[in-house]
Formats: sequence, C-alpha cells, structure tokens
Amino acid sequence: MPDIRRLLAEMLGAFILILGGCGAVIAANASGSTSTIVPISLAFGLALLAALYAFGEVSGGHFNPAVTLAMLLDGRVDIGTVVGYWIAQIVGGVLAGLALLVATSTEAVASTATVFGPGVEAWEAFLFEAIFTAVFLVVNHKGSTSEAAGPTAFLGIALTLTVIHLVLVPFTGTSVNPARSLGPGSVGGGWTDQWVYWLAPLVGAAIGWAIYRFVAAESQESAEAAA
Repeated sequence: MPDIRRLLAEMLGAFILILGGCGAVIAANASGSTSTIVPISLAFGLALLAALYAFGEVSGGHFNPAVTLAMLLDGRVDIGTVVGYWIAQIVGGVLAGLALLVATSTEAVASTATVFGPGVEAWEAFLFEAIFTAVFLVVNHKGSTSEAAGPTAFLGIALTLTVIHLVLVPFTGTSVNPARSLGPGSVGGGWTDQWVYWLAPLVGAAIGWAIYRFVAAESQESAEAAA
C-alpha cells in the first residue's frame, strides 16, 4: 500500500481535475452559451495540467483508475498501489462533486454527468470511450518514459485530454476516467449507463498499454540502442 502522501496526492489531483472540468460544465450551462465544447474541453485539459504540476511528482500523477491499471500492466505499480490509488481517486471525484453541490445545486451537479449524445447507442459509446482512453494512455506512457518528451510531458498529456474532450463531448459527454463519471454521478444522481464509463476506460487502458509496449516503447528502445 502506498504511503499517505501519495494517496493524498492522488485524491487531491483527481479533485482538482474533476472540480475544474465539471465546474466549467456548470459555468457554461449557467451562461446560456450555445458553444460550450471548447471551454469545457480546455477546462478539463488545464485542470489536469494544474493537478500534474501540483502533485504529479509525488504520486506519478495518475488521477484516473484507467491510468493506474495501465501502470499495473506495465509493472510500474503493484496491486496494493492500485487498490489504494483507486480508492483515493474515487474519493477525490466524490469530494469534487460535493464541493460543486455546496456551491450550486443537485440539478447543477447532475448536469455534469457523462451521458450519451442523441442517437448514440451503448456499444458506440463504449467503443469511443475505449479507443480514446487507449490514445490517452499511449501518450501518458510515452511522455512519462521518453527523455525527449520529458520536459513537455505534462503539457502533452493535458493537451491530449483536451483534444479527447473536443471530439467526444457530443457523443459520450467524455469520461475516459471512471472517477470523473462516478464522483459527480454519485452526488448529482447521474447513474445512467455508468457501466460504460467504468468498463470502457479500463478496456481502453489495456489496449493503450499494449500499443505502447509493442509499438512506442519498442521504437524508443531501438532508438536508444542505435544511439
């Protein structure tokens, strides 16, 4: 089991990510703007960047059960760390939902729930969430291991999450993070199709790890050997 500092870092990082992103959803809804995808996407990306700068060096900056699962598959953490991090991340998400509830209302928090877009079926949402989680995990793993990408890794990871939101918001509401869906959902009552937002990112994490190991990681090792 990881030490308390790492658990607190994961909890607080997830809190910042979900508070910032979901807070932007509420703000966009309150403003009555007809164009909300860009500000919401930027908010999630910038909130992740802030969380990474604040706590990334303490815990590794997972803030997402899918990331932690991929780290387990890559041998970077043990099962005890997975359990501890998952609990911390979920608690952080729930606390973010509660903070938004105190500041706004149950209806406002419910508006931040991840839900399917018009005409989107469960299998389509599952596919979208799994694919884009895989993309996120490849960038995350590569950024955290590559010396060339090291100085800009946090920025690259945050921008990837921004792009994912720009694409997915109209289709799935964008999760790629079970704690993001579970936290506000448990507070605001948004439990519809929650299984998609848990299972798809975990499947995507495994796919992303496999792509990293057999494509990105291998090319990196080959480049190092050639040098």
